[in-house]
Amino acid sequence: MVLKVIMLVVFFAIMLGVGFYSRKHTKDVNGFVLGGRSVGPWLTAFAYGTSYFSAVIFIGYAGQFGWKYGIASTWIGIGNALLGSLVAWVVLGRRTRLLTQELDTRTMPEFFEKRYSSKSLKLFSSIIIFIFLIPYTASLYNGLSRLFGMAFNVDYKICVIVMAALTGIYVIVGGYMATAINDFIQGLIMLVGIVAVIYAVLNNYGGLTGALDSLARINDPAVSDTPGVFASFLGPDVFNLFCVVVLTSLGTWGLPQMVQKFYAIKDERSIKTGTVVSTLFATIVAGGCYFLGGFGRLTGTDVATEGFDAIIPHLLEKLPAALMGLVVILVLSASMSTLSSLVLTSSSTLTIDFIKPVIAPKMDEKKQILIMRVMLVMFVAVSAVIAIVQYSSRITFIAQLMGVSWGAIAGAFLAPFLYGLYWKKTTVAACWTCFVWGTGIMTLNFISNTWGLFKFPAMMQSPINCGAVAMVGGLIIVPIVSLFTKKPDQKKVEEAFSCYEETVTVAHRKALD
Repeated sequence: MVLKVIMLVVFFAIMLGVGFYSRKHTKDVNGFVLGGRSVGPWLTAFAYGTSYFSAVIFIGYAGQFGWKYGIASTWIGIGNALLGSLVAWVVLGRRTRLLTQELDTRTMPEFFEKRYSSKSLKLFSSIIIFIFLIPYTASLYNGLSRLFGMAFNVDYKICVIVMAALTGIYVIVGGYMATAINDFIQGLIMLVGIVAVIYAVLNNYGGLTGALDSLARINDPAVSDTPGVFASFLGPDVFNLFCVVVLTSLGTWGLPQMVQKFYAIKDERSIKTGTVVSTLFATIVAGGCYFLGGFGRLTGTDVATEGFDAIIPHLLEKLPAALMGLVVILVLSASMSTLSSLVLTSSSTLTIDFIKPVIAPKMDEKKQILIMRVMLVMFVAVSAVIAIVQYSSRITFIAQLMGVSWGAIAGAFLAPFLYGLYWKKTTVAACWTCFVWGTGIMTLNFISNTWGLFKFPAMMQSPINCGAVAMVGGLIIVPIVSLFTKKPDQKKVEEAFSCYEETVTVAHRKALD
């Protein structure tokens, strides 16, 4: 216990130290929100990866989907690395950096406003972000509490309050740069920790061969009659596995806290390095988490009474004290990095895109930073209260909260943002339609699952499947609606795209030379 406490104290001291060290970067709004657009490739890549993978992944998703699909759940991690990281960086990275600099935008709602010449899009999208990031934030506390309770026998409420307070302090003081530097440190811990944990856990079950053999002997007639299905290549349910891959991989393309990392990166050369680093990070961390979760049935967890969130803690309960301390810091790192990204995104969006234009249009930069810090405290506090209330409510497992949040935000924003980067004919009406589609279908799904006022089709009852449908549906809706609605002002669109086209022309000339 003493060793674990020492490790935690050192970890917290480093996080707070980085926060105060980064104060010099928070003198203006651009510095507080984006680190002055001067963040290097390694920091950006780790910030992207650590914001992507949190306790929601390690405790919630890895446990639940490892139980459902067995070792085939590793495909989720592979999908996260290839589609959620590699392809996302290739498709979004350069375009996002160039267009957001040309349009002078710092948030996704600002991008919608200036790209589509619509203030109403900015206001509505800022409200969507603030509302739907709260359940995702609340889910982070839940996952962390499971491990803290097991390792330290600490009450859940204390875990929530301590995590919220520490994260809030270093983000309030150091802004985006503190988040990026801490993400790098936390990412290194996650890389080392996941490898060590997988090795130790498999050793407890007779090594990789022994663990796979034991997994192949497990049968669950309620899931499948196929022998050895949980140790098979594709598992018992390929379609639903595919939906999880779509939600957790393609979803990052429309999440403001993820896309914002491309706004802050220093230059185009950094994007190439960041692409490689981010993909490798995701392969190890996400692939490792889901691979570990695939052995969850070996614990014999009674998911009917304990829930899916108990599976991973049961896998880890026999670890030595030092390694258990590392696991706690691993999950703490993943959770705090994601939490810091969420609260910074939400507070900056609410201030820049709602409070300033609607309530105080003449607000100067110092007051904007002050309001952002106040909103940050409020967001942390509200999400912490919801997490505590949620802990004793009907919605007791992490994946549902994350599925609702990711599905609503990515379902609303993915298509308008992606088409906004590449297709000049995307219309304002198409964006509005997609906003209503994404948030509407996920809200109805939540109401259906929580109060049972009506029933969704069986395939759509899961927030995971519904979120995947929301995202894919948006990609179909936006081009169709754009073809039949008022066309955008082509002059303004051409001006927005001129920066990218000029950059491509210069690069082409250099290649010819």
